[in-house]
Amino acid sequence: MIKNLALDFRLIFGVILAHLLLYFSFYDKAIFWYIFTGSILVLITYSMLQGDVDDDLSFLYYLFLGIISGLLLYAVIWLGNFLIHVAALPFDKEIKNLYKWFAPSLFWHYLALVLVAAPGEELFWRGFVQKRLLRYVKPAFAIITGALLYASVNIYTGSILLVLASFLSGIVWGTLYYRKKSMPLVIVSHIIFDLLIFIILPLT
Repeated sequence: MIKNLALDFRLIFGVILAHLLLYFSFYDKAIFWYIFTGSILVLITYSMLQGDVDDDLSFLYYLFLGIISGLLLYAVIWLGNFLIHVAALPFDKEIKNLYKWFAPSLFWHYLALVLVAAPGEELFWRGFVQKRLLRYVKPAFAIITGALLYASVNIYTGSILLVLASFLSGIVWGTLYYRKKSMPLVIVSHIIFDLLIFIILPLT
């Protein structure tokens, strides 16, 4: 099975493509939202060409679970940020810089965040990468590996906190997607989380 995974050209190419696109997205902070939005659109296109995604829940059920899970994930990240301040760890400047460099500031940024970034990341990382991994490895390993790959593209920000937060959120969304078989669920959860952390209750 592992040998077959190593020979899965579509999966390997997709992950390499994601790294290249996100590297260029984070490379120039002045044009981040332009390159990032285009990059996610490319990843959406690539993932949709590879097969269908799951949608096994009713509208009200996935909406409810998506909102609750997004709120809970934000609460965990907020608690982590609170503990960083309590412990006086030297990450305050790093968090402020992340908001300064990458947080949406124009109206179209917010639209791109909700309509492109959140859905696109879920379609690619959960709907394509994790689902592809499930062909070769056990669910727990597929979820963890998918979350690691999702987190790995954030190394180009230079922020260890963002990498860790991405890994944690990848575990949450990956588990939800595997257990509930609903792409709309994880997209709603991702959107709720993004709205909270970037617009409603930012960490700085």
